[in-house]
Amino acid sequence: MPIITMVDTPGAYPGVGAEERGQAEAIARNLFSCAILEVPIIVVVLGEGGSGGALAIAVGDRILMLENSIYSVISPEGCASILWRDAAQNQEAAEALKLTASDLKKLNVIDEIIPEPVGGAHMDVNETAMNIKAAVLKNLKELEEIPADELIIKRIEKFRKMGVYKG
Repeated sequence: MPIITMVDTPGAYPGVGAEERGQAEAIARNLFSCAILEVPIIVVVLGEGGSGGALAIAVGDRILMLENSIYSVISPEGCASILWRDAAQNQEAAEALKLTASDLKKLNVIDEIIPEPVGGAHMDVNETAMNIKAAVLKNLKELEEIPADELIIKRIEKFRKMGVYKG
């Protein structure tokens, strides 16, 4: 059975208590487990895919995003707090993070942008659902043709390439 993951989370809570209860280890274990599954995995980012919480459930052969969604390793506020020690710099951080679907497609982080109705997904839920269904079925058909061992190799290579900087 293939795995279809819908991502819509601001991310895992970064507090000391969460870390003491093994949050980082759980995220790492999930990343590893998903990387070696022998079935096609399709990820759909619906609204917000943020931080380790989103990354933990977004390992897949294909990553699709609704055109108005965002996906990032950290929230703009968190990034601004770290870089400028001022969460109010979140607009500048959002631009630097390149967290929009169009930015991430250009950077080869995601594979496909799913169109939304004019005004956003909430303006026509049925049209949005049909667009998601069509994109998932198209990608699933392509992935089902790939042998399991090759899927795993390609999936691991895909994620290893993310974040690589070539000067």
